[in-house]
Amino acid sequence: MSPWTLPASLPVGDREYAIRTDYRVALYLLQILADGELEPDEKAEVCLRVLYEDWESIPAGRRREALERAAEYLDGGLPAPGGRSGARVMDWEQDGGMILPAVNRVLGRDVRREEQTHWWTFLGAYMEIGESLFSSVLAIRRKKAKGKKLEKYEQEFCRENRGLVDLRRRDDPAEQARREALRELFV
Repeated sequence: MSPWTLPASLPVGDREYAIRTDYRVALYLLQILADGELEPDEKAEVCLRVLYEDWESIPAGRRREALERAAEYLDGGLPAPGGRSGARVMDWEQDGGMILPAVNRVLGRDVRREEQTHWWTFLGAYMEIGESLFSSVLAIRRKKAKGKKLEKYEQEFCRENRGLVDLRRRDDPAEQARREALRELFV
């Protein structure tokens, strides 16, 4: 995939398949893919159904390739990062209220008001987030995940803003109910 264009389709075999490119679709898929309650085959089916406009026309023998193209697309066409630590330091859904204002500042507009903002445009703005509430919270989470000592002002921020700093556990009853509702939609 070329970084110089915004893809509207993905190559699978010898054909291009149109995709849904709005950032909201990609964020939804990232939430589904991170859902530990869904089986891999359930995640794969949801990904195909949601991302590809005409997913049913993808031959069964090409669906694995279609999923690989989907993963490349969701990664912004960039090589998958190596050396990831096992610690989770952000959550697209939980952090959305901090991410969106920062992305909006980078883009100079409110993407929520737009009918369509391409995922790669959104992701590019996300990667350019500078100093913001989100970057401060992320820095604290990274320090905590690596066992580093927090500065006094960071400790105070954590005490006063537990709901922002602490990531919800994935086994939280409210999270489980949300997952079950999603599973019902696609089973």
